[in-house]
This record gives sequence, C-alpha cells and structure tokens, in this order.
Amino acid sequence: MITKQYIDDLKKEGNGAIGKLVKSQSDGGGITYILENLGYLPKDFDGSWLPALLEHKNKHVRLWATKTIGKLKDHTFIPYLEKTALEDEVTEIRREAVSSIGRQHSENSKKILYKILKDHDPKIVCQAIRALLVFKGTNDVDKKLKALIKHQNEVVTKVIYKEYFAKANEKKFDKPHTESYEYLKNVVVNDDVREVLKIIPNDSFHLTFTSPPYYNARDYSIYPSYKAYLDFLEEVFQLTYNKTKEGRFLIVNTSPIIIPRISRQHSSKRYPIPFDIHHFLSEMGWEFIDDIVWVKPEASVKNRVGGFMQHRKPLGYKPNSITEYLMVYRKQTSKLLDWNIRQYDQKIVEESKVKGEYESNNVWHIDPTFNKVHSAVFPIDLCKRVVEYYSYKGDLVFDPFGGSGTFGRTAKSLDRFFFLTEQDTKYFEYMKTNVKNDSLFNERKTQFLTISDFKKTISK
Repeated sequence: MITKQYIDDLKKEGNGAIGKLVKSQSDGGGITYILENLGYLPKDFDGSWLPALLEHKNKHVRLWATKTIGKLKDHTFIPYLEKTALEDEVTEIRREAVSSIGRQHSENSKKILYKILKDHDPKIVCQAIRALLVFKGTNDVDKKLKALIKHQNEVVTKVIYKEYFAKANEKKFDKPHTESYEYLKNVVVNDDVREVLKIIPNDSFHLTFTSPPYYNARDYSIYPSYKAYLDFLEEVFQLTYNKTKEGRFLIVNTSPIIIPRISRQHSSKRYPIPFDIHHFLSEMGWEFIDDIVWVKPEASVKNRVGGFMQHRKPLGYKPNSITEYLMVYRKQTSKLLDWNIRQYDQKIVEESKVKGEYESNNVWHIDPTFNKVHSAVFPIDLCKRVVEYYSYKGDLVFDPFGGSGTFGRTAKSLDRFFFLTEQDTKYFEYMKTNVKNDSLFNERKTQFLTISDFKKTISK
C-alpha cells in the first residue's frame, strides 16, 4: 500500500524513484494520489517523466502533472505547458498550465503568454495577465496589457483598469473616508429626494438602505406609468451613487407587485420591480454583490392560492408571495473591501464587530411590522442586521424614502448617524411626533427640516 510517508521517502532517494513508482501504476487514481502528496520538491528532483502525463486520459492526472511541473521551475518544460494551455479540453487544467508558465518567471515565456492573451476564455486571459504582471514596468509587457482595457470581457478590463489606470483617475474629496458632514447627521428633510440630493456633496453616505415606494400599490406611490416609475427610481439611485463613498453599499428592499384587475373580464398585472431596476443599477456603476431573501410568515400575506385550492386546475396556480428581496450592491471601485476597513482606527473596528448570533445564509426569516399610519414599515430586526453587517459605528446611513423613520431610529441605537428624506408630509409629521416618545432620537437632537431650512444649514 502506498502511503504519504512512503512517497516522501522515495522523493528523498532521488534517481527517478518517484517516476518509477508512477509508471508502475495501472490506473489514474493511483497516479493522482502520488502527485497530490509530493509536496515540496528538491531542486535536483527528476521530473523527466512528467510531460508524458500531460497526455493522460485521466483529467486529474493531467491537472496534477501540470501543478507538479509548475513547482520545478524548469524552463525546459515551458513548451509542454504551452501545448497544454492552448489545447487541453479542461479549463482548470489550462489555467493551471498558464499559472505554471508564470511561475517560471522566464523572459522566454512572455511571447507564449502574449499568445494566450488572445484566448477565447476570459479566465485563461486573466491567468495570463497575472503571469505577465511579474514583468510589469517593462515597456513591451505594459503595452500589451494596457491594450486590454478595450477587451470585451468586463473582468479583464477591471483587472487592467486597477493595474494601470485607477490611480490616475482617483478623485480627491474634502472629507476623509470615515467622516461625514456635520449638517447631514441625524437630519430628516421633507421634500422630493431628488431635489435634496442635488444639493448634498458627493462622497457623503457610507450606506443606503431603502424600500422604494411600490408602483401604484399605495396612495403615496401613484405614477402615470411603469416606465415613469422606473425612470424616477433610476434618477434617485444615480444621485445616490454620486453621494455614496467609494466602495460602500446600497441595499434595496423590494419585490414584484400586483396591480389588481379592474373586472373579471380583465387580468391583473404583475410587475417584476427588482429585476427591472437591476439593469440600470449595474449600468450606472453599482456592482451586484448579493441577493438576500426576506421570508415572511404565510399568514401575514394576501392569499392568492385560494382559488386553486378549490379547483386544482393547471394554469390557475398562483402561490402566496411570502418573500421580498434585499438586493445588495457596492459602489464601483478598484479598491478591495480591506481598503475600506483599514480607513478606520482599530478601536472603531473592534467596537463595530457583530456580536452574538448572526445570519449565515441569504434567507432571512423576519416577521413584518404593521403600523396604523404607514402601510409598509421596516421591521427593526431587518434594519438592525443591515446596519450592523454593512456599516461601522459613526458612519452616516441614508434612506431616501424615510417613511416612519424606523431605519433612522435603528441606526441611531447602533451608534450610527442617519440622514432621511421623506416627501409625504403625513409621514414627516409622524416622525416628528415619534421624537417625543423616542429617546433614541433625543440622544442627539434630530433636525426636521424643509428643503429651504436645510439649505441654510449647508451655507453656515
């Protein structure tokens, strides 16, 4: 029986002992096991038997042979790796071959990698880019890689942008990344969010969490057409994008909506709001990160399946809608999340860590909240999770459709600042009334302002 210890002992013997062991194997599984357990290879390791394995019918053998060749850093193997990179039918093996070529750090490999840059598979192209970046700073390599900024694949162009163009295009802002303007902290403005956002400086918000008004489903959300509704949201989220700090998050809570039929002779209409807003969010620069499904108890939603329960006829099935989506986006940036985290001092990072239990998957079971004044209130638990998972203490969080103010109150209870806009005077007045009975708002005086009054605070 072949063991890891036996393989290790043979490896130390030299004289092609491992090669002889491999040749004695009658099946791919045995060869794969040997190759997987080779570990570190001495400089004088005899790998002359490895190229033959690149033609083996077993893909696992070919993969581990490719990896093993990469460990040897022997330039004489480059032609074999080139053939594998260009011709093998398995993407993982091709990528590993390109990686092994890169690990040679050989000037002779550059022409081969240039050839691989033209590959049809973006994953292979990205691996070749990674290999060539070892030579970054040399004119020929830089010229080849910079040209890929026009590549048709978005992942390729993103890599090239970060390596060659991002630094030159970095914007300068008045405020450090972790800070926000004092006149925006714990403020509620009663006006059209679009008009308010136009007078707010760029790079102001750390997090936006909102539930847009549902198309023509409530008295406060009537629009002349679905297109007009989508155009309105597009304008709001474009302005929000401009006001959001680099690499920070937008989370949109929404779901498809049903407009009831006008009579039994007509059908109802279901609008796929989350799916229709996604494309313009992506186009304006919001990078899709996650979809979180909010699941509500079935007893809390309108019954749509009643008719089907009685007749059981195909085509008439309509399930009860117990889910909403939290669509998670991040403002486009060439910087990693770690960069954002490093902007905070260690004390804030430690204090902001999520304590106790946390949600480990993207299905959140949370009961809805009902309110006599507002018909679509955020549950506190929903707000709490979003604030804790996507912001730090002292951050400024934003809700363009403030409603009853739950998000603001929750953010304040978690030592964040909030900025809310709400066009409906009824809800604005309701939030003001809540202040009298809500100590969370009172800890730092909340300002309830018209847009005219808000403008005055900016000019001070």
